[in-house]
Amino acid sequence: MKIERSLVRRTVAVAAAGATALVLAACGGADDGGSDGSAGHGGHSAAASATASPTPSASASDARGGHNAADVAFAKGMIPHHRQAVEMADLAPGRAGSPEVEKLAAEIKKAQDPEIRTLSGWLTAWGEDVPAEGAAMDHSSHGMDGMDGMMTDQEMRGLEDASGEAFDTAFLELMVKHHEGALAMAETERADGAFAPARKMAAQIITSQSAEIERMNGLLGKG
Repeated sequence: MKIERSLVRRTVAVAAAGATALVLAACGGADDGGSDGSAGHGGHSAAASATASPTPSASASDARGGHNAADVAFAKGMIPHHRQAVEMADLAPGRAGSPEVEKLAAEIKKAQDPEIRTLSGWLTAWGEDVPAEGAAMDHSSHGMDGMDGMMTDQEMRGLEDASGEAFDTAFLELMVKHHEGALAMAETERADGAFAPARKMAAQIITSQSAEIERMNGLLGKG
């Protein structure tokens, strides 16, 4: 009986030792697997984090752009230019002899008034002064002396004093010249400007005012 009890105890001890070894092996495997999994997951997280975070160069790129001196010159030159066109258009009611001329004047005013507000908003946003009402164009700022088509005081007074067919002829001839000046300014902006909305406006001016020049020449019998 003592021998049997001794064998039983030995068997139990061996079994316990074996079980312990199995548990330790299993734990060791789990730790190893956990380490591998953890390293893999950690590596994935780091990659994901690196992908999600913007690089300094990307952030700097988003902040780039803006406007340049050509954009400022375009806005500062086009505001008084447009204002004079609107002033000319305001003379048409009561003076124009042709409904076509009066209609054209109204369309010019309708198109250019909003552009004046937009251009003024850009200058304010850029920290630049908006040309005061009645201010002449600063030719020195954009090198367009002689190309802007602005009316002289004498030409404006002559237009104010005209009526009927004389007004129509003077208005059309002066406005063609005025529009040609605007086209030159817009072409310069398209070539030298950096501010996308300003370059887009310049393109629209070229399209719309080129069509109006053709229309006005037709009314003058030059088409």
